[in-house]
Amino acid sequence: MRKVILIILGVLLLVISFFGAKKLMNSKQQPQPAEKKTVTAVFAEPVKNTNSLITLSADGNLIAKNKVEVFSEVQGIFERSARDFKPGVFYNKGETLLRINSDELRASLRAQKSTLYNQIVLLLPDLRLDYPESFPNWDAYVREFSMDKPLKPLPEPASEKEKLFITGRNILTAYYNVKNLEERLVKYNIQAPFSGVLTEALVNPGALVRSGQKLGEFIQPGVYELEVNLNASYADLLKVGKTVELQNLDHTKNWTGRVVRVNGRLDQASQTVQVFIEVRGNELKEGMYLEAALQAKEEPNTIELNRKLLVDDTKLFVVQDSVLALAEVEPVFFKEKTVIVRGLADGTQVLSRVVPGAFPGMRVDIYKE
Repeated sequence: MRKVILIILGVLLLVISFFGAKKLMNSKQQPQPAEKKTVTAVFAEPVKNTNSLITLSADGNLIAKNKVEVFSEVQGIFERSARDFKPGVFYNKGETLLRINSDELRASLRAQKSTLYNQIVLLLPDLRLDYPESFPNWDAYVREFSMDKPLKPLPEPASEKEKLFITGRNILTAYYNVKNLEERLVKYNIQAPFSGVLTEALVNPGALVRSGQKLGEFIQPGVYELEVNLNASYADLLKVGKTVELQNLDHTKNWTGRVVRVNGRLDQASQTVQVFIEVRGNELKEGMYLEAALQAKEEPNTIELNRKLLVDDTKLFVVQDSVLALAEVEPVFFKEKTVIVRGLADGTQVLSRVVPGAFPGMRVDIYKE
């Protein structure tokens, strides 16, 4: 009996100890951690509003200003050229680019000239009798007539009756038939319209050339045009004659161009306008890719900052009493890496470098280098 009583008292003691300990644990209050006040060092600079120059950037490929696509208007065998008809070959102005065989046309021309000559000779006796005042002119024309030289203009009739008389003998018809063949004969010899370089050659000597066939391309080196598309809002600022700075992709070489044409039509889809810039240089080549910087206008009371500093495109972080705050700004013009904004008062401390995790109310200290 005594053992049973001791066991019951031990169990009760354990239960009472368990609940007492649990009550003490629940009633114990955890100490509040001390608030950590962190201060982040940031880079900032005072705002100084000035007149910011808006420079429009555009790019494009160079196209030769004087460029000719060579086509044939006649058919025949490509006989020869003044030089090797190959890309990169230089021709002086007036030199033969292509000569097409014209033996058949020359024979036809001589036959037509012979017919005209015979008709004028048969006309001379009647002119001596009916129009003696005009006979010396026609007689001299016959004596100077040449089968190998270009046909000279016919003598002018002295009266309307003489004109009708000559027309009735089909002299004018024969004359214009010859002139037509002479004009066609010229097209068998294609000459360089200016001193330049052949950039494309599509035929070789001995090949059959057909009427309307493209034979190559010929350009004048040293003078090129750069076509760029610019926003329509700045179209009225780009006048003919304005100077433009150009540079290559590596930004190692620079050239100075000049606006020579501005398209009067606006592209409805892109709302841009075409601007043509002329540039000269011996190092330039057709097809070269260049970047252009056009100085459009100045925006007063603005500041230029890194585009990465913008928050939601219309806000910037500023420092007020060692605390970050968001200030509303008006973006005026976006460049490739920077943005021109308006709306900050002079002297306002604006962040000059991006702060990761920045938020309004963040305590900061301006870092001084």
